[in-house]
Amino acid sequence: MKIAFWRSLLMPLAFTGTLSASSAAEPNPAALIYKLPDQIPWSKVDARGGQQAVVVGDPSKPGFYMVYTKWTKGNHFSHPHFHPNDRYIVVLQGTWWVGTGAKFDPANAKPLPAGSFVTHFGKQVHWDGAKDEDAVLLIMGEGPATSTLVKEED
Repeated sequence: MKIAFWRSLLMPLAFTGTLSASSAAEPNPAALIYKLPDQIPWSKVDARGGQQAVVVGDPSKPGFYMVYTKWTKGNHFSHPHFHPNDRYIVVLQGTWWVGTGAKFDPANAKPLPAGSFVTHFGKQVHWDGAKDEDAVLLIMGEGPATSTLVKEED
């Protein structure tokens, strides 16, 4: 008798909880805005095997920016280069492979799994990319986010 009594009380509450979750009100756009994953404006895959989506700011101008960068699987890498300012990177998905210096050597790159945090220091030479799986990154920094190629060493 007691179990039936509690069940009769709890079932309507559980049902009410599922209704409220599915019919949540839209947040006030003066308080926050959002984009769902299918609304992120990704570029086409470039010749290096990379894609980008700017989510905050404009990396080509002075000021704070955030971009998603995806390195597609298949040994797609940037070549040795540097940026004028520090950049802060979170590996969101996959494994990102990184190396430093003017010697381009993907076979000896360091693998960084999802959840890793990296600081690229301004004017320091590095290269990076993806091997056997896509790597999705969130890159933040102060623009302009230019990239200067460096002559590769043998």
